[in-house]
Amino acid sequence: MSTPRPDSYLRVATEARASVKIEKSEFIGIVFPVEAENEFSEALRRIEKEFHSATHHCWAFRIGPGKDQHSRSSDSGEPSGTAGKPILSAIESQELSDTAVVVVRYYGGVKLGTGGLARAYRDAARAVLSAAAVVERILYDRLEIRTSFATAGVVHRLIHPPDIILVEEISADDRRFILDVRKSRSEALLSDLAEKRIHAQLQPAQAGDRS
Repeated sequence: MSTPRPDSYLRVATEARASVKIEKSEFIGIVFPVEAENEFSEALRRIEKEFHSATHHCWAFRIGPGKDQHSRSSDSGEPSGTAGKPILSAIESQELSDTAVVVVRYYGGVKLGTGGLARAYRDAARAVLSAAAVVERILYDRLEIRTSFATAGVVHRLIHPPDIILVEEISADDRRFILDVRKSRSEALLSDLAEKRIHAQLQPAQAGDRS
């Protein structure tokens, strides 16, 4: 996939899993999309229950676009810095957001040392990220447009997914359109509509995926 524009970012599309074995220990990587910390916490509890006999459940996530982006990680009892940070580094290296990775470890009886552990968790995270489908998450402005029946065709001709998407069209005494407009195009579109004397009002931002 091409590098996303300033009004978009990359995220995994669905959950994926991959396993690597290192010195008799098994590391199972699980990646999934996530948009909020409470959503991640629910998923982590589910994974911990599924792999209840595992030695460790280490994780990292990166949520949100641009300046609103934040991340967290956990070593889950492994030596400090040997698990959570390498997992987060793997997510960051793929320039992903709204993405979480949990690496479940079954200890095989051979100590790997701090360097070996960091490589193992990084490799498990990389393996599962390589197995995951990725989509582009586009940031939209939502526009409400009111126009007459006579000029409704002008609005129809503006619709061009995925940059300009028709969300809703309502017919009453006049026509009302709800459009999702890619953020990088909304200012120009508002200016164009104003020149055509078509009323448009900006609504709260939205987001959507493009594969």
